Amino acid sequence: MTIGEILRAATVIPVLEIPSLDKAAPLAKALSAGGLRVIELTLRTPCALDAVKVMRDAASELIVGMGTIRTSEDVKQSIDAGAAFLISPGAGPALLEAMAASGAPSLPGIATASEAIIAYEAGFSAQKFFPAGPAGGIAYLKSFTGPLPDITFCPTGGISAEHAEEYLALPNVACVGGSWIATKQMIENEEWREIESNARRAATLLHA
Repeated sequence: MTIGEILRAATVIPVLEIPSLDKAAPLAKALSAGGLRVIELTLRTPCALDAVKVMRDAASELIVGMGTIRTSEDVKQSIDAGAAFLISPGAGPALLEAMAASGAPSLPGIATASEAIIAYEAGFSAQKFFPAGPAGGIAYLKSFTGPLPDITFCPTGGISAEHAEEYLALPNVACVGGSWIATKQMIENEEWREIESNARRAATLLHA
């Protein structure tokens, strides 16, 4: 799949920090039962890479990507683990080069217009706007529509269930990322029914 196809399959991408591998399969089933297709694991825990296969096996319809990509080694390990796409919190020249060279669908992270242009020049017309809330939120992202009309964004960071639809109303937003669907605490407490309910709510949000 291309990054465009992946983004079109998403409305809200849950950003997931999995504390232990035994949580991966029930989490995948809950998110899938709620109607979500695209999810982002974060490369912040020792089991993150192994969780990719476990979640894909538990819910084969899920498109499982890896986030918190920071180095070329992260790129390689995530692809080897079976990640369908890559997301970074930011992107310097070396990381942009590694992501491009990998051929994997990727969303490099940006927070300013200058960073967006640098990523675009490296071949990325779809980008992660992060951290969306602290970086300026809806008003700041809306200001990109005129000068950067050919860049599509997935804003992530500080986005709540209440504000997700406001972001989705922007013409340059393909989808949003949100940890509220399944927080680390919810995963640790095995709150699968609540996670499924949150996923169902996210899946029914309307895009502009």
